Formats: sequence, C-alpha cells, structure tokens
Amino acid sequence: MRGRFTDQGGLFPYIAPDKRVRANHPLRKVRELVRDVLSDLNRSLGKLYASEGRPSIPPEQLLSALLLQVFYGIRSERQLMEQLDNNLLYRWFVGLSPDDPVWDPTTFTKNRERLQNGDVFTKFMCRLLNHPRVKPLLSSEHFSVDGTLIEAWASQKSFRPKDGSGDDDGANFHGQKRKNDTHASTSDPDSRLYRKAAGREARLCYMGHATMENRHGLAVAGKVTHADGTAERGASEAMLKARRRAAGRRITAGEDKAYDTADHVANLRAIGVTPRVTQNQAVTKTGKTRISAIDERTTRHPGYGMSQSRRAMVECIFGWGKQHGTMRKTKHRGIARVAADFLLNLIAYNLIRIPKLLAA
Repeated sequence: MRGRFTDQGGLFPYIAPDKRVRANHPLRKVRELVRDVLSDLNRSLGKLYASEGRPSIPPEQLLSALLLQVFYGIRSERQLMEQLDNNLLYRWFVGLSPDDPVWDPTTFTKNRERLQNGDVFTKFMCRLLNHPRVKPLLSSEHFSVDGTLIEAWASQKSFRPKDGSGDDDGANFHGQKRKNDTHASTSDPDSRLYRKAAGREARLCYMGHATMENRHGLAVAGKVTHADGTAERGASEAMLKARRRAAGRRITAGEDKAYDTADHVANLRAIGVTPRVTQNQAVTKTGKTRISAIDERTTRHPGYGMSQSRRAMVECIFGWGKQHGTMRKTKHRGIARVAADFLLNLIAYNLIRIPKLLAA
C-alpha cells in the first residue's frame, strides 16, 4: 500500500540529537577524545577571557567547529556556519541543540587571535598526545621529519617591487626577474616566491614542517616557516631538539635526501639525534657524483632501513591535509594564522587515526 505524502513533519519533535547519530558513527569516538582534551584545557581557556562582562561563545564550541571544518574540508567560516545551521550531526558534535542559533561568521575572525595568542592549538596537541589512551601508541625514540609547501592566499599579480617601481597592476610580469629580496606580495607580505623543483613553476607559498613518530605514524609537532632553501633543515633541528629534550635520551630521525647536508647532519648529532637521512648521491651538472654526509657508520645498521621505510608515512599526513583538510591552499594571511591552521590540520589527522588504532 502506498504511503501518504505529507510535506511537513511534526511541529514539536522530542528527540535528542544524540539519538539521530548512529551508534557506530566515526565521529562518536572522535568527540569523546575532543571532550576529554577540552576538559583538561578548561583552566587554560579560562585565562583567555575576562571575569566580567557579557558571556562569550564557549571556546570549546569554537574549537569543535574548527575541527569540523578540517574534517570535511569546508572552505570558509561562512560556509561552516551554513552547514552548522542545517546539519544535525554538526550541531551534535559542537554541542548545540536543534533550537540554538548559530553564530555570525565573524565570530571566528574576532576570536582567532585570542586562541593563537594563548597557544591553544599547541596545548590541544600536547594534551591529546598525553591522553592516557593515546600516549601508549606513541614512540618516544624514533621519529621522521618532512616538509611541504602550502600555497598562499595571494596572486602572482600582488608580487611587486618593494621600491614601488614597475607597472600599477602587476599583471605584466613576464620576462622580469622577480626575487624575494627585491619583491614582496602586497596582499600577504609573509609569503615567499618558491619553486619546488627544477622545471616547476614558482608560487607564493609557505612551508609547513611536521614531525611524526614512527610507531603508528601520528604527528607530534608542526611548524610553519617562510619558504626558502634552508627552512626545512632549520625547522627539523628545532623540532627534533624539543623531542630530544622531552625523551631524555638519544633519538633517531628519518629524513629524505633534501636534508643530506654536512652541516645539518652534524647539527643533529650535536643535539643527541641520530640522523637517518636518505643518501643524496645524485650526479651534478658537471658530471660529478655528490658525496653524501651519511656513510656506512649509519647505513650498516638495520634500523636505518627501517627508518627509511617508515619515513614515507609522513607523506600520508600531508596527503590527507591537502586532499581532505584545508592544507593545500590556505585561506589565511600571515605566518601566525597559517601556522595555527596547519597545526589544526595535524590535530584533525591524529583524531581521525587514533580511534582506528585504539580499536585495532
């Protein structure tokens, strides 16, 4: 028998949002982890707000909404608010009831600086990695480091001479020599013109760096720098030095051949890090074979091959962030905002991976 079509349901539905989310939905485990971490951050978040005045939107809900934006690759805060207004799953994850109004998109603009200045994203990452159920998953000795380019929210036309010379609109730049020393973007001065490899086009971008533990491939640290030829090695030394200090003993680090320089290898050994860098023995333009800074003292050990095998997993972090997250092309300007968004992508990647690892 054919059912009768009614254009509108009940006017007063009495059902909790939690009942509308299936029991095995992946976000359930993620939400539990997020709530645990946010409860640990309660005191730190309280210090960011005044004790008097009009109550603000809870920062816990703002952070949960930003995580949703990364999980589902939502392009902007305005679109995020539209989705949050219409999607009951999103409301449940953030902690809004079906009748609660959503916020104005500018709420994120006004509160982003507050969260950045309070190092909330860094603290969130630290508390997540030190969660009682997460910490046993991590390796404290073996790590991998790599970097990736993050395309800036600036066009080639904005890259103009610093002295103000040249044409007005910056559109006709063909045939000109443009360098970061003499040119800068008028819309995002922190971005840099950088070429990923020979024969590739130069783009305005930033460089994101991630440290991964080798046991399960979780990101344990992240950093964003200006894009230049030495940024990868400098960021690696800074992040691994912090890892070495936290471990309290010598650690290992797997890296690709871009890190195979004598200075970098020596610096890592000086801070108590065993460099397991891919040997760069390419043939130069003059026909000579390049001499690697890594010799048989390192390569003869079985651990070297194991580190090189696990090192490739760091590409999964960048691949997920660019395919599903918001890492491919940032919507923010300024190195501080880009760094916060990059770290948020690393947190989101870990939150997606951890429930699967706990269930295995």
